[in-house]
Amino acid sequence: MTKKERAAYVDGELDRLYPETPVPLDHVDAYTLLVAVLLSAQCTDARVNKTTPALWALAGTPQEMMTIPVEEIREVTRPCGLSPRKSQAISELSRILVEKHGGEVPRTFEELEALPGVGHKTASVVMAQAFGHPAFPVDTHIHRLAQRWGLTSGRNVMQTEMDLKALFPRERWNSLHLQIIFYGREHCTARGCDGTVCPICRELYPNRKKAVVTRK
Repeated sequence: MTKKERAAYVDGELDRLYPETPVPLDHVDAYTLLVAVLLSAQCTDARVNKTTPALWALAGTPQEMMTIPVEEIREVTRPCGLSPRKSQAISELSRILVEKHGGEVPRTFEELEALPGVGHKTASVVMAQAFGHPAFPVDTHIHRLAQRWGLTSGRNVMQTEMDLKALFPRERWNSLHLQIIFYGREHCTARGCDGTVCPICRELYPNRKKAVVTRK
């Protein structure tokens, strides 16, 4: 198969397997999604979803959150790891949202990425899942699978994002990035597949004998 043929197969198979693409992180609006994505760094979505109800009970809007001492935010978010850094970022970005954006989450990559604790991947998730703007957030699952499927060189996550955007139709980006995540968690896990085990890997590379060493 050529790279385009592999991409077409992946697109069709994932759409068949996952016709619905619910957002994995529980949220009620763009602000709670932004905070949840920030908390998900180096933490599972399941853990974040167990933690955020207590955080929303403490403060569910930027206006409320900016008044909460960072120490209280840190205590609630501790289960998600990196709580000193994450709690400080949540407090600071909440204040900035109120003071500079009227309490609303901005709708541009530039403004989102200027917020404390918000990198390109977090901004991409918010743009895609909160505002429906075409984006292709690349997490560890997508970075790993794109390499196993021969869709990118995997030099870094930014290169992977560029390669995937070039291969798939723009209107598929928002659903497809979630479908790849779902498949990576269910079938093509970091340890459960090495590029030779899961159904898509076997279909794309039926003669592959050696494990694929993926770049981080």
